[in-house]
Amino acid sequence: MKFLLFLTLIFTFSYAKITVAVSYPYIASLVDSIGGDNVDINTLAQGNWDPHFVSPKPSLIVKLRNADALIINGGDLEIGWLPPLLEKASNSRLNQSANVLDLSRKVALIDVPKSMGRENGDVHADGNPHFHLDPHNIPLLAEAVSVFLSQKDPLNASQYRKNLTVFKQQWTIHLKHWDSQMAPLRGKNIVQYHPVFNYFIRAYGMKSIGTIEPLAGIPPSSSHTMQLIALMNEKKPFCIMHDVYHPTKTGEFISDKTGIKLAILPHDVGATSSATELYTLFASIIQALR
Repeated sequence: MKFLLFLTLIFTFSYAKITVAVSYPYIASLVDSIGGDNVDINTLAQGNWDPHFVSPKPSLIVKLRNADALIINGGDLEIGWLPPLLEKASNSRLNQSANVLDLSRKVALIDVPKSMGRENGDVHADGNPHFHLDPHNIPLLAEAVSVFLSQKDPLNASQYRKNLTVFKQQWTIHLKHWDSQMAPLRGKNIVQYHPVFNYFIRAYGMKSIGTIEPLAGIPPSSSHTMQLIALMNEKKPFCIMHDVYHPTKTGEFISDKTGIKLAILPHDVGATSSATELYTLFASIIQALR
């Protein structure tokens, strides 16, 4: 009986999954690719939500309370909503830095402000936090996830490394295809609603000449809108890149006045019906631009 109990304990320990809470769906897709069946994933935000603002639902508190580890985007993107949820969850495991992975520390951030203040809009002190929208950053994030999971779950570390190898091989194939598809747009002018796509624009050599928001987080005024229309009539941008979570009324007005295409693009997995995981997130963006 003691021997059977010992075997049962060994079996249970060997096959016990770790539960990882993640702030956004793109992170969940990464963790699923690297962790596979060894990881249970608790995703907090939904893909079609504004990533800056997440409603503090009781269900999210439960997800954090039950987690063994936490992976966040970082770069202050969660600063307005995650800390109160963590406080209510009272999960001591997530108070330990070894159990939290901040992905923003694994890549080089752009758009770092020279100064902070309301006159600059709702800027992030560390830089633009939407770094996952450069597909060339994804392998770096995947490596960080693999290392993190291996530290939390050493028994399955070899499997995480194997999954990472497969993921990077497949991602490289997609990258070559996307780079080829986007090559004709290099040098083209672009207008955005909010600078959420700056990493994508930079990765493919396009130029953002303006935003529908006068400053990040500041709704468009009539005067700014008319100035932007004049600029667009002069510079002839390729299209207006618009996220799914901001209202499209002003973008539709500008598109009507200028004849410039308004492209509604997913910013995260699940933001649109076609962006079901990381591969289709970028495929959807590129398809909408071509």
